[in-house]
Amino acid sequence: MSDFQTRRTMMVDTQVRPSDVTKYPIIDAMLAVPREDFVPDDQREAAYAEEQIELAPGRVLLEARTFAKMLDTLSIQPDEVVLDLAAGLGYGAAVLARLGDFVVALEEDEDLAGEAESRLAGEGVDNVAVITGPLVEGAAKHGPYDVILVEGAVENLPETITDQLRENGRIVALFSEGSLGIVRIGRKIDGAVNWRFAFNASAPTLPGFERAKDFAL
Repeated sequence: MSDFQTRRTMMVDTQVRPSDVTKYPIIDAMLAVPREDFVPDDQREAAYAEEQIELAPGRVLLEARTFAKMLDTLSIQPDEVVLDLAAGLGYGAAVLARLGDFVVALEEDEDLAGEAESRLAGEGVDNVAVITGPLVEGAAKHGPYDVILVEGAVENLPETITDQLRENGRIVALFSEGSLGIVRIGRKIDGAVNWRFAFNASAPTLPGFERAKDFAL
């Protein structure tokens, strides 16, 4: 077993399983995907640390615990289509590809998107399409989606995104509310998304998802 394989197993055993993430498909996917191949080259040694990893200014790879718990709330099925919003270098998409049928990985940073496409291809992931475009617009052309996962914090989540969710579809997002970060899981019922609390976490707010500022005259 390679050193990285050992670290990957330790990550699952010490960060994921103790967070009450026990669904076999999630455990299996996170044991299989080489996280070290989806971080900046100078961060490979930190790939399995219990912390966020900076991908670009203001952009991070979520902690394994946070990401795994988000997956756990979604209960992704093998026949479902997933939108991975803010895909970064493609780690989340690689894991999602093992859980669902097809993944649309949306990234607005062209450098990150190009790297994600290359790294996913290098791992032989053939059921992910990397799309470049504004995160706040989503990827309606390829929807509607059974599942949407937002890989970063939002202060405001526009209807542009939730409109791309299929009826009875699920969405998970990390809402930044002052000093608090609250992960919520939403389900679309009769055209409206009903949200409930999942757990607390934190991450930088994604560009374009900031709350509109009030201006006083």
